[in-house]
Amino acid sequence: MHLVDELHEVPVRSIADLVAYFASSGKPRDEWRIGTEHELIGVIRATGAAPPYEGPQGIGALLEAFARTRGTPVVENGHVIAIVRDDAQITIEPGGQFELAARPLKDDVELHADLQAHITELARESRKLGLAWLACGLRPFGTRADISWMPKARYDVMRAYMPTVGTRGHDMMQRTATVQANLDFSDEADAAAKMRCIYSVTSILTALWAASPIVDGAPSGYQTYRAWIWRDTDNARAGLMPFVFERDDIFTAYTEWAIDVPMYFVYRHGYLPVAPGFTFRAFMRDGWQGEHATLADWGLHLSTLFPEGRLKKFIEVRGCDCGSFPMIEALGPMMRGLLYDPTARDAAIALTARMSFADRQRLADEVPRTGLATRVGTTTVGELAKQLVAIAKDGLSRVAPGALSLLAPVDAIATTGRTQADRIVELWQRGGDRIAALAHPGLA
Repeated sequence: MHLVDELHEVPVRSIADLVAYFASSGKPRDEWRIGTEHELIGVIRATGAAPPYEGPQGIGALLEAFARTRGTPVVENGHVIAIVRDDAQITIEPGGQFELAARPLKDDVELHADLQAHITELARESRKLGLAWLACGLRPFGTRADISWMPKARYDVMRAYMPTVGTRGHDMMQRTATVQANLDFSDEADAAAKMRCIYSVTSILTALWAASPIVDGAPSGYQTYRAWIWRDTDNARAGLMPFVFERDDIFTAYTEWAIDVPMYFVYRHGYLPVAPGFTFRAFMRDGWQGEHATLADWGLHLSTLFPEGRLKKFIEVRGCDCGSFPMIEALGPMMRGLLYDPTARDAAIALTARMSFADRQRLADEVPRTGLATRVGTTTVGELAKQLVAIAKDGLSRVAPGALSLLAPVDAIATTGRTQADRIVELWQRGGDRIAALAHPGLA
């Protein structure tokens, strides 16, 4: 029996049952790993158009090609929607963004080899289909109306729900691309410290990784339009959470927040939408159409929450644009240096410790437009970024010195103040073959 099947058999009746889901996920320090996930934005090479799912240049054809090479296809309603490959997974986002959830690693240097193998395969199959893949965090060509929806039942429910809770949910689903790092924790105290660190520096990370300045075919004036989209996607389940700074019982605090966030759906042989405002607390208390809440339902609900730092059976860092492959590779060691070394973690928390929660909210609102230039009291995010990278390098020198070289691209951004977004705007304004200019090397 698969783990998910086992969890479907475990009922949940109390907050204590939900808290135990987190408490049982701790790992000893010598088993800590880091996983990296990234989404790539594809275009039809000849036109710059977004590839549909169907057809000879479709995302479906690409997934089928990957399935023929290696892995187990995940099929839903006759469509391949994912490929499972041991500890890695290839999936698609609502607008056809192509996502690799790489295998979790103890050694960040190994990610380079994994990515190179992925790039080689993606390049080979994409050339056959006439596709290219861009190094940016938001689709720069065309408008959202030009993008096809992928045939994935989960996204059908979310597509209907998003306009009821914010103005930018469809933009988030169809146009954005992110890179995230996933980290282990040992116990509640360790998870609380790591979550506090992530929330303390998330806007600095967003500014460092900014790579989405082009919108609807023109420079937008934003460093990261992707992050701006998130400011009004669904604020009940996204953004900053004040309890991270106020409470050390993070498993209970996160649970008490999550059970009152409205659910999207219940999964029973398919995604079944629930009534607006129906929460996990209500599901746990009253059931739903004769069904009762299980640990599998809890895990699914947790995957539909989108705060800057997300707690599941591991912790996710979610505030960064996807960009170049060196910057994709840099996020894991950056977070390893900040979160797996207690001295560095404390220093990173101290960097913004004097900020009120209202100050943090203001910073999160302003960073999407002004990035490293955003004012923070008497200093700037850029100055804080230099200090944060130095802290990460110091921590990494103790926990994984062999990975220090991977921080070179983010160190260069902090030192020069020139972001990926700045470079993208410069390339765009030169004109010429913009697809070649913005594509990942080897994927143009």
